[in-house]
Amino acid sequence: MRASLLHPCYWPEVRRGSERFIHDLAIGLARRGHATRVITSHRERRTVSEEEGVTVIRGWRPPGRRLQLGMRQDFLTHLPGSARELWRGDTDVAHALYMTDALVAHAWSARTGRPSVYSLMGIPDRPPGVRGTILSNAVRRADAVVALSAAAAAAAHEAFGADPTVIVPGVDLATFSEAGPRAHAPTVLCTSALEDQRKRGGLLLEAFELLRASVPDARLVLSRPGDPAAVAALGLDLDRPGVELAPLDGQDELVAAYSSAWVSVLPSVAEAFGLVLVEALACGRPVVGRAEGGVPEIVSGPEVGRLFHADDPRELADALAEALALSGEQGTAAACRARAEQFDVARCVEGYERLYEGLIGR
Repeated sequence: MRASLLHPCYWPEVRRGSERFIHDLAIGLARRGHATRVITSHRERRTVSEEEGVTVIRGWRPPGRRLQLGMRQDFLTHLPGSARELWRGDTDVAHALYMTDALVAHAWSARTGRPSVYSLMGIPDRPPGVRGTILSNAVRRADAVVALSAAAAAAAHEAFGADPTVIVPGVDLATFSEAGPRAHAPTVLCTSALEDQRKRGGLLLEAFELLRASVPDARLVLSRPGDPAAVAALGLDLDRPGVELAPLDGQDELVAAYSSAWVSVLPSVAEAFGLVLVEALACGRPVVGRAEGGVPEIVSGPEVGRLFHADDPRELADALAEALALSGEQGTAAACRARAEQFDVARCVEGYERLYEGLIGR
């Protein structure tokens, strides 16, 4: 089988979220013997490389807002290049993981008669204007739509009347495993990008101050921002007692940070899944997340973590305190690892493989 995955960005430009998911899926498909291409873009000239068995084509992404149709935060300028690359290759299925790339995949599908797949990488809504039209078309015209959780699938049904296939993401359990003991001081880790307002960095900082009133030696380790100006624009003051910044883009750095932490937290809203929580669980550490979206589908019981329900710093602080206590209990590390094993990346890859082959067989 020959599969092409389309997304505006890829490693090493971005190493988190959708980009990490695409990386793992592409490598998993290649290891199962499928000819896999990633069609993406960057700010430089076109390059083609073989990376871990995957052909990665990085087209030029022109700068500026021309062709953006007023959509300042969405990628459009790379689309002509991605369309050329998709047509140049011999592909059985085109899988778009970003709504504008779905325009390319669906046009190719309509002309060739071969299937296109669109993955909703978040909790979908129906935004107004051009963006809403593009997202609606991405869902409506795909031969198959995939959601990352039951919660995301339900949101897609409510917004678009769609019935997506649910294929949950996974982690490489060989890579993400306990790599050392916990830090001496009670340590809370958050690997989210603080530049994104949805990640609720301000809420976490307020909750951590409350936590330190009862746990004075507590530490909060945050991912060092790639865009400090954006963090400052959100009014986040990271120069606080107990708060530390660390480089957390590489997998080795992440595994070391998860292993050193007592607890990992994801305070964000509208999370379709929460892959960073599974990574922490795989390293034997309990987690804290918001009781909405796909997070409760990961934090399935009190033996692996805690959930909080609102933008209430006190509630989050209490959940962190309980999770810190849980981290020291006998059996917690084993329970966390066992929960993570339900999200092995191999299961995710097999799910997409069955989906692709079923569509091709039609």
